[in-house]
Amino acid sequence: MTVKYVPIWLCPNHSPRRHHHHQLGIISDWVHKGRVLSPWNLRKLHLPRFQKLECLGVLLDQRAVKFVGDEIPELRGFHKDLTSLPRPLSTSESFCSLSDGSKVRVAYQGVPGAYSEDAALKTYPMCYTVSCEQTEAALKAVELSLVDKAVLPIESSVGGSIHRNYDLLLRQRLHIVAEVHLVVDHCLLGLPGARKEKLNRVLSDHHVLDQCEIMLNNLGVIKVKAHDTAGAAQIVASNGLRDTGAVASGRAAEIYGLDILAERIQDDKHVITRFLILAREPIIPGSQRPHKTSIVFTLEEGTGVLFKALAVFALRGINLLKLEAHPQRKHPLRIVDENRKGTAKYFGYLFFMDFEASMVESRAQYAMGQLQEFARSLRVLGCYPMDTTL
Repeated sequence: MTVKYVPIWLCPNHSPRRHHHHQLGIISDWVHKGRVLSPWNLRKLHLPRFQKLECLGVLLDQRAVKFVGDEIPELRGFHKDLTSLPRPLSTSESFCSLSDGSKVRVAYQGVPGAYSEDAALKTYPMCYTVSCEQTEAALKAVELSLVDKAVLPIESSVGGSIHRNYDLLLRQRLHIVAEVHLVVDHCLLGLPGARKEKLNRVLSDHHVLDQCEIMLNNLGVIKVKAHDTAGAAQIVASNGLRDTGAVASGRAAEIYGLDILAERIQDDKHVITRFLILAREPIIPGSQRPHKTSIVFTLEEGTGVLFKALAVFALRGINLLKLEAHPQRKHPLRIVDENRKGTAKYFGYLFFMDFEASMVESRAQYAMGQLQEFARSLRVLGCYPMDTTL
């Protein structure tokens, strides 16, 4: 079932209490004396004895290390009242939602038939999908408790990482609770009775048009950029454009009553897109299946610091799945005066990392504890089961 997301304006003085919590953010991991403490094991501590607990990424000495994203106004301030934080979901509860998807509301960017909706339905087959015009609206719907989860495309086997969506991860206080690998097969769609040889124009997302360049060039059509793939199919169907085709999924053809004029028209026949599922609360990782942890951090200036950061995982036998550096936007250049011999300017980077381990494992906790000793900032984006299916 598909539900259209309608923006709701909230007065700051009349916001529901739950909204207040999520505006301030949810703390996913804590550090005490170099040891990472997760929300699920904080209950084992006698909290009055630990009055100096701080959010992961804030060291307990006088260096006042910033949380990644604190330079963005929306991310300032921590929520340190443990009693008012939402209870983390357990892995078993997450899997129950997977089988009982009728109770889950999942927001995505696009219109019905979008690949992001396909990813939501793969994860929660009976869920209510909520269409949003913009990705930011989908994430904000989760933050305001209008929906339970949101789908965020993060990288493609053809186009690589979607950098803008990595930036959105930093602007929101949401947690990655699942990943989805979706096989993408682009189809050329047209009105019933249309023939691909008679098309003059083809609409689709500009990335998708690039991925189908060989086929479209052979047809000699004009490529027209649309907001998304399913939206292109909707335009062709609603306007009765007989000389115009759309590149979208086969499910979009069913939804809008279009014919599939050609299947698998992408240049690379094996295209896989990775999506993230985001929620307000983290899940408690289990041990029944492999888990992945996603973090983002910045490093102090110095020789071999990146090597040291990688070594804390290698020395503990933790497999690194991905490492990606993005220049920091607010302060892109770092000025270093080396022994008064001149001023050097370097890019300052955010490092996004995925590693194969669960945060309930002691080796992961010790690695994170050692990393935060020389990291300027550190944030756990999520710990979640790895998707091993296609």
